[in-house]
Amino acid sequence: MEPIKGYLFDLDGTMYAGTEPIHAAVDFVNELEATGFPYLFVTNNASMTQQQVADKLISMGVHVKAERVLTSAMATAHYIEKMSPGATVYMIGEQGLRIALEERGFHVTDEAKADYVVIGLDRHITYEKLAKAAIAIRSGARFISTNGDIAIPTERGLLPGNGALTSVLTVTTEKEPFFIGKPEPVMIDIALEMIGLQKGDVVMVGDNYHTDILFGINGGIRTLHVNSGVHGPAFIQEQEKLPTYMVESLDEWKHEKKG
Repeated sequence: MEPIKGYLFDLDGTMYAGTEPIHAAVDFVNELEATGFPYLFVTNNASMTQQQVADKLISMGVHVKAERVLTSAMATAHYIEKMSPGATVYMIGEQGLRIALEERGFHVTDEAKADYVVIGLDRHITYEKLAKAAIAIRSGARFISTNGDIAIPTERGLLPGNGALTSVLTVTTEKEPFFIGKPEPVMIDIALEMIGLQKGDVVMVGDNYHTDILFGINGGIRTLHVNSGVHGPAFIQEQEKLPTYMVESLDEWKHEKKG
């Protein structure tokens, strides 16, 4: 095995559980930050800005700067810029997605005529927003979804995620979207570009097999499963494709690496 030169981290279930920090993960990342070791947080959350994600982590004791964060909104804007710089975009989503698109110079329109339709989680979704998106897609706009998460964990329980909203447009237009977020591998190359490393150098750390671990596997990088969130060891062992490593916590991983 090649030496590990950098880490990609999931957030919910890896760094924190809801509103509670996972202290082993916080301590591990703070050690990386103190030594200047490359790492990046990679999240499917498209509703928050890079700074808002960093602020949430800081409130939980993580010593992090905004440039250590890659959201699916940022990755979506990056992807479209490479395909069609200056394109017109009809967007369903929240502040994080709008800012990411505008920072890349896209014209975000409220009209049902655009080069791209991009959908991210929108907790103020309306029939009219979906109607305009459907018209644009049927008129030839490329259809992109920031992520396929069908449900998101909240204090109220699992609520509809962006994948659920995306499915409305998929059904009504009979068009499949291009997904950007985990477990699709699109964000791998963007993340590596941000931290200046190669695929063989990094490890993806996460708790959710279906998103985090498959993201790493699909993207051709090593994976580290932590048993602090969605999936436990029994579930992992049943899968056809296993993570490269599995530990109870990042505290255990830290001791193993030192050993």
